[in-house]
Amino acid sequence: VVQIFLIFNFHHPSPMSIVNITKNVAINSLRFALALVFAFSGFVKAVDPMGTVYKMADYAEAFGLSVHPGLLFGGTVLLILLEYVMGVCLLFGLYRRFYLSGMIAFLLVMTPLTLYLAIYNPVSDCGCFGDALVLTNWQTFEKNVVLITLAIVLVILRKSVAPLWRGYMEIVIALVAAAVTFAFMEYTYHHLPVVDFRPYKIGNHLPTLMEYPEDAEPDQYEFSFVYEKDGVEQTFTLENYPKGDSTWTFVRQESRLIKKGYEPPIHDFEVINAYGEDVTWEVLESDEPVTLVVMYDLAKTDHKQMARVEALYEQAANFHILTGSGTDEIIAFGMAYPMLSESVCTCDPVTLKTIVRANPGVIVLQNGIVIDKYNIKNR
Repeated sequence: VVQIFLIFNFHHPSPMSIVNITKNVAINSLRFALALVFAFSGFVKAVDPMGTVYKMADYAEAFGLSVHPGLLFGGTVLLILLEYVMGVCLLFGLYRRFYLSGMIAFLLVMTPLTLYLAIYNPVSDCGCFGDALVLTNWQTFEKNVVLITLAIVLVILRKSVAPLWRGYMEIVIALVAAAVTFAFMEYTYHHLPVVDFRPYKIGNHLPTLMEYPEDAEPDQYEFSFVYEKDGVEQTFTLENYPKGDSTWTFVRQESRLIKKGYEPPIHDFEVINAYGEDVTWEVLESDEPVTLVVMYDLAKTDHKQMARVEALYEQAANFHILTGSGTDEIIAFGMAYPMLSESVCTCDPVTLKTIVRANPGVIVLQNGIVIDKYNIKNR
């Protein structure tokens, strides 16, 4: 920008100068776009590192991989650090060859992977921008195709990217970016995300987020019918199935989702109490504050915090523990903490991990509005 200002205000630019300016503006625009995508992607993951860990666990499960939780967590932290630092270094023009090559290597892995996800849909979304910006699997693949194209162009034209600093300052900036990002993740891990992108954030009215508009588009399915004749099965559509032909024996009906309809932000919040009763709307419509302690997995919960949970139980007039654990784990928990046994309710574990990134974590509702939310070890 300064270069353009000086040229156009102090002398008449030559055609070659205009070409060079246009080239530099184009190259740096591509560089800033690619850098900001990587930095933004790394930042929103750092805001909610546990959300990224859960998404990596979904990937592992979808591909039938058994990954140690510690390795999964460490790999996720490393991924976030690399993504953010690569974006920062490209933004400032540092280590051009190294980070551009790293971006291409990263995208060469992710682009085929996202193509597989788009075709077979083993997970609902890639999680590349956390919960801040949810893309479909096809949108993610298309995004990666654009990004890898930009990275290849920038590698070819990397000499036109002038770094703002050279020498030891390159190392300093890269290390500072990594250190700040790691410290930020450490803080959000031990507390809660400083920015909550999920539908259960403070101030939200949950019943509103559970509503289906009158004009909501439903899921669309394609139905087929399997019939058997002479020991051979054959699939028919609704238009050509052998209606009235007694030589065919009906076997089963099959359905395939061809278009996903509207789905409200909250669609799987259901609370079942210790007696098997659905108390979801009692929780959501209570005029008095309802304290919900989330322990999505009783076996993995931080039992050092149970004294705080019991103290909260004694203080709260309307108290429930929400877990996704099975019957055996709930019985064992009730025997270990008899005071809390009748307060245990079940809820979908994925929903619980979405509600609060802590185990145990606390969310307080009143008239269906989230009025407080915190990691119990911070209270």
